[in-house]
Amino acid sequence: MLKIAHRGAKAYEPENTLQAFQKALDLNSDGIELDVHLSSDEQIIVIHDETIDRTTNGKGLVNTFSLSELKSFLIDRKYQIPTLKEVFDLVDKKCFINIELKGLGTPIKIVQLIEEYISDKNWNYNHFIISSFDWNMLEETSNLNPKIPIGVLTEENLDTALAFAEKIKAKAIHPDFQLLNTENVSEIQEKGFLVLPWTVNHEEDIQKVKSYKVNGIISDNPDKI
Repeated sequence: MLKIAHRGAKAYEPENTLQAFQKALDLNSDGIELDVHLSSDEQIIVIHDETIDRTTNGKGLVNTFSLSELKSFLIDRKYQIPTLKEVFDLVDKKCFINIELKGLGTPIKIVQLIEEYISDKNWNYNHFIISSFDWNMLEETSNLNPKIPIGVLTEENLDTALAFAEKIKAKAIHPDFQLLNTENVSEIQEKGFLVLPWTVNHEEDIQKVKSYKVNGIISDNPDKI
């Protein structure tokens, strides 16, 4: 059962910070999940929302600031917003990285960075999985490089997600855990896909989802899985 740390070990450190990702590594997570947008100068920024309002001491849309401007805002009054490259360098193949595409224009930049780390730094495709609720972005990623593993995010319809996953030859389905039961997990796995539900935090939910024999669990507290 893969332990995947949601936005890093979000229960213990501020989400999507290098500190949260380090904590996830310290807790022996098999993977980390994070979110990406582009800055105005097209750097890949690790942040969940399209604005910096909720998580930093600044206000405004991520894509209206340059990287250097974004670095001037603080999370929890002390941490900087990381770039994806900084996260790659921190993780350094110690676990896999689930990159959720959020911002416009992210697919091509992500594919380029992944290819760079594979060709120059001895990483391989198993170190990555790309997910998104925006299935057009997943299709674009798959078209750019079909070797990159894809996870189809859904919070509504498993059948539609499954059909799309088959179409683009995805690796995994990432469903809202409340959509799952033993039968549909088994059905998805029989079709050759991993089942990696999100975001499972409470003890009783974790035990219930584990009983479905999913392949992994995305959680704010990966140490509870």
